[in-house]
Amino acid sequence: MKTIKGPAIFLAQFMGDEAPFNSLEGICKWAAELGYKGIQIPTWESRLIDLKTAAESKTYCDELKGKIAGYGLEISELSTHLQGQLVAVHPAYDSLFDAFAPAEVHGQPKARQEWAVQQLKYAARASQHLGLTAHATFSGALLWPYMYPWPQRPQGLAETGFAELAARWMPILDSFDAAGVDLCYEIHPGEDLHDGVTFERFLAAASEHPRINILFDPSHFVLQQMDYLQFIDIYQEFIRMFHVKDAEYQRNGRTGVYGGYLDWAERAGRFRSPGDGQVDFKGIFSRLSQYDYDGWAVMEWECCIKSPEQGAREGAEFISRHIIEVTDKTFDDFAGGKSNEAANRRLLGI
Repeated sequence: MKTIKGPAIFLAQFMGDEAPFNSLEGICKWAAELGYKGIQIPTWESRLIDLKTAAESKTYCDELKGKIAGYGLEISELSTHLQGQLVAVHPAYDSLFDAFAPAEVHGQPKARQEWAVQQLKYAARASQHLGLTAHATFSGALLWPYMYPWPQRPQGLAETGFAELAARWMPILDSFDAAGVDLCYEIHPGEDLHDGVTFERFLAAASEHPRINILFDPSHFVLQQMDYLQFIDIYQEFIRMFHVKDAEYQRNGRTGVYGGYLDWAERAGRFRSPGDGQVDFKGIFSRLSQYDYDGWAVMEWECCIKSPEQGAREGAEFISRHIIEVTDKTFDDFAGGKSNEAANRRLLGI
């Protein structure tokens, strides 16, 4: 068994235009003072990293790591959530997702997709230069508008959708394989990979590509009313990343998992800061430790009530309190004896 690394923090929700959140130096100092040991870097945030330069220059990456290490921090992983989303966009969402890409490709779905694919390939090489072994992303979605089967889905629609999704990702997956980095898809509503079944369908469509793995975030399973502990039991071999994000689901007679188009605070299922929701983090940390999870516990703040500053302050201590220092001993070793094959055979009558 391995002791989970952490606490780390995903910086995406904290970057802003005011100090200390408007520069790498400022946010590193802030995170370190809160007790974090790692930072997960959103690669679309140019104030934190120049992704193209990181892909082309190991010297740049060594200098970036050294700067971050000066604050007592490590890079846990890089993230391309926004770029990954753009690898596969249904036309219904074209204008909404244009905001994730540079202005020069707005209104041009094919050019936007090509830009996103190149971004992912840069991320593979940048991760390699930084000495990282896992990377976070979204799968994008071609099928999401057809999630609920009404009107009835034509036969073969899902199969065609997953075949196309896999075809778009295969060149990217090959780039990550060449870099020796696992690509971890966050299982997330709004993505074609939003539960275990859809993960399996994508894995099969992509010919069981060895770099396909999972970013496990239990909050998304609470909102779907799934058993997130059993999910770990089933898919533990694929879980290479872990977001510590909480959620709650309050059953009621007015709305359910689809949310009734309500704002987050009024939804039956809503995100909360770690410790404020219903997620059994003791169970999660126990299972991940048992299954030799060899990665970071990364706090992701998304809460409809609490401020991000308070969430970040509380998050480092919350993760530290849940990390299990795994044992290298068996609890009843004191009562045991040395192995003796002859004695064992006598005890068995053989």
